[in-house]
Amino acid sequence: MPVDRATGQAWLIWTTAVLVYVAAVFHRTTLGVAGLQAGERFGLGPAALSTFTVLQVGVYALMQIPTGLLVDRFGPRRVLTAAALFMGAGQTLFALADSYALGVTARVVLGVGDAMTFVSVLRLAAAHFPPRRFPVIMTLTAALGAAGNLVSTVPLTLLLHSAGWTWTFLIAGVATAVFSAAVVLGVRDVPSGAPVPVVEPVPLRTLARRVRTAWRVPGTRLGFWAHFSTMSTPAVLGMLWGYPYLVQGQGLSATAASSVLSLLVVSAIVGGPLFGAVISRLPAARMPITIGYLALAVVLWTVLLGWPGGRVPLPVIAVVFFLLALGGPISGVAFALARDYNPMHRVSTATGVVNVGGFLAVTFTALAVGVLLDLADGLPRAQAYRIGLLPVAVVLLLGTWRTTAWWRRARAEVFAAEARGEEVPVRIRQRRWDAAELEPASA
Repeated sequence: MPVDRATGQAWLIWTTAVLVYVAAVFHRTTLGVAGLQAGERFGLGPAALSTFTVLQVGVYALMQIPTGLLVDRFGPRRVLTAAALFMGAGQTLFALADSYALGVTARVVLGVGDAMTFVSVLRLAAAHFPPRRFPVIMTLTAALGAAGNLVSTVPLTLLLHSAGWTWTFLIAGVATAVFSAAVVLGVRDVPSGAPVPVVEPVPLRTLARRVRTAWRVPGTRLGFWAHFSTMSTPAVLGMLWGYPYLVQGQGLSATAASSVLSLLVVSAIVGGPLFGAVISRLPAARMPITIGYLALAVVLWTVLLGWPGGRVPLPVIAVVFFLLALGGPISGVAFALARDYNPMHRVSTATGVVNVGGFLAVTFTALAVGVLLDLADGLPRAQAYRIGLLPVAVVLLLGTWRTTAWWRRARAEVFAAEARGEEVPVRIRQRRWDAAELEPASA
């Protein structure tokens, strides 16, 4: 049964859990500023370098639905403990790796641990806080997670230059693994006195059927494409290609580039609570906000890639990066859609499907950028990055097209449900452009 108030124990458990998520975001984004050093350490070109991020993010995406099952079966405390140990082991191996194969293995292990964190933290929040507090806790979790990204910008750059590669990542890995003890001692799956739910293993056939059923729901499909299009740009810039673009493509110093990347984090920290409050009070506004952001992002990428001469003034870059980063907090709309348009017993599955969308886009884009940069080798660096970053714009356009299409279809389903006298999660006003979708939905 849901709790009726938040206790001091609930806040302590959530704080302990969210620190693991902060560590996960830090580990996920370290290559944002260490990518060039990684290329030198392992002797890699852009395409091979992108494999580090592609594999880590790909593993994250593939692990989303299995992670939900693991949390259901073994509880968030055990899964979160395993996540801290996996991330600690992965980052320690990355610190000591002296070959490409070991480096790739380390990033895969990191991806496994990273994939287990966010779902576990949200499950703990759902168990220990009243339902009315959950949207706020979810938004606060995401905003605090951005602090891990902030540490992986200027502070990590300075530490790499002073302590070196091995000690920097060794300290981060060991500290994360040791913190698993705090999870074991301080986290509880349910409030004191509440029964621990027992969940039987789910057969693979049943799981596949749940995924197919969730995918057929227009609201789930809309959430998938909304996450695909809003999350990919800030993630690709923050996790791998933003720093090389700023240093090599725009000629900024390491410190200046790290400062610009920190704007991605500041934007997410500011935008998360802001958009969370807006969509909580005005749920009908969440898709217009999403579509408005996507339109703005298309304009911003046109500015970056089409600037005469290729060298964009620093103030323009700063503004563009800050605005593009708003896609991170806006991507939370996708999870609200999964929750609203699926029955409660299928929400976890739908959430996993939606979450795959964004990381699938990041996986493809990160690799495509690396391949194009390899092909553009020999061109002036500014021109090479204009070519190399084209996949980011292509993915954005594809996601915008599919998000718009499924938004119209989802609206048609809502209007059809209202016509049948059914309750709908969000009441929306019918527009003239809904007419084309309403006929097929009512046929």
